[in-house]
Amino acid sequence: MACFVVPVGEAVITTVIQKVVEKKEKKNSRGKTKERVLSWSQRLRFLNGLLWGGSLLLAFEHIWHGEVVPWPPFLTAMRDPADVGPMFHEIATIGVGMAIFVTFIWAVAMLTVELKASISGLNVEYKRGG
Repeated sequence: MACFVVPVGEAVITTVIQKVVEKKEKKNSRGKTKERVLSWSQRLRFLNGLLWGGSLLLAFEHIWHGEVVPWPPFLTAMRDPADVGPMFHEIATIGVGMAIFVTFIWAVAMLTVELKASISGLNVEYKRGG
């Protein structure tokens, strides 16, 4: 029905945060030479890609099945008051669950990148010392 609105909302928020972080990183990076594996703006760009991509595919699927239409009220579940309750239940359960799952997968991916980078750094130091 409308489960994709939760990931869309999260994507809007994280996109705004990414833009703010990018500006701060550009301002703070002048004159500094230390680089991280991935900057926070790059990490947030990856999360935004996951959220926007998944949300667009879900919106397309809902349009395909006639649950979203291009005229008001846009969601066919809003036509009948009896369908509004189940729609909000789906948003609260499926939508929130999808947003949490995507964010969890992103966090695991970022932790994996950090772990692999730290292991690679240890190997480089070992080779230099040996």
